[in-house]
Amino acid sequence: MASASLFKPRYFTADYWKRWFRVASSHDNVATLNPRQIYILPTRWGVLYAFMLILLLVGSINYSISLGYYVTFLLASLGNIAMLHTWRNLVHLQVTILPANPVFAGDAVQMQLQIADTRNRARYAIAAQFESNSIVTEDIAANSSQTFLAPLQTQQRGWQKLPRIKLHTEFPLMLFHAWAYVDCSQQVLVYPKPSANNIAPPISNTGQTGGKNHVARGDEDFDGHKTYQIGDAPSRVDWKASSKGIGMLSKQYSGNGSAILYLDWAETSGLAFEERISQLTRWVVDAHTAQQHFGLRLPHLTLPPNNSEAHYHEALKALALLD
Repeated sequence: MASASLFKPRYFTADYWKRWFRVASSHDNVATLNPRQIYILPTRWGVLYAFMLILLLVGSINYSISLGYYVTFLLASLGNIAMLHTWRNLVHLQVTILPANPVFAGDAVQMQLQIADTRNRARYAIAAQFESNSIVTEDIAANSSQTFLAPLQTQQRGWQKLPRIKLHTEFPLMLFHAWAYVDCSQQVLVYPKPSANNIAPPISNTGQTGGKNHVARGDEDFDGHKTYQIGDAPSRVDWKASSKGIGMLSKQYSGNGSAILYLDWAETSGLAFEERISQLTRWVVDAHTAQQHFGLRLPHLTLPPNNSEAHYHEALKALALLD
């Protein structure tokens, strides 16, 4: 029974054997490839090259051709040197994983990998990729670093753990394929995918949040001062009043201002859980695009109205992590 289990299909898959590879672990998002973590095998061209050498050797032995021996061992030495240089092209590289900006589910996030040489030698045709994603190839000058923009496809909202990074090279003669894996402890935030449904959100001129009324502000009549908040337009800062040493003040205006938008979880009733999140995401994106003040009410969180960039990302993060 034990011997029969060895022939189960899962033992012949790449994913199964990848678990046994020695992997470079990142500490503080930095990992260095040591010699024991580099693997190397001949490429299809390397196998063809070895087959050609065997034919040359057999022919030289059969016909006692001295020049044939010379060519055979010369080419074998060239292959041996190529194997060494392919391995040296990858070993002792230092990989730094830089933080990435959030993206919407289904989009590809461009992860920045800072890969540096630490042995005073140029590295050529270094390829990097996250597993099952596109490959990016760059050269690295001696004692310097190069930024690799490696795409990573996202699937669902929330925190997504980065998969293994594969670094590989076939420089200089493409006879050998050397590779190594880097494990990542970093995560990237994925926002919910906005709904394709163009249902208009509910709009009101006043609303209740924490027992206080919020009145729409316009640009018609001066309506006093308020304490400056990050995101207030510079044109609304009262520089004269602020120069008196009482702190930064912004002007308030009332009149025909735009209505404040309240995005409420209750307004999406009747939809499935993920569809409700997707619909709220669509409303948040549209409100931000229109530069409209909006607030967000979720089952266990309420964000007061604002139209700043920080408020926009705070609302999307709250939706991404909603459970």
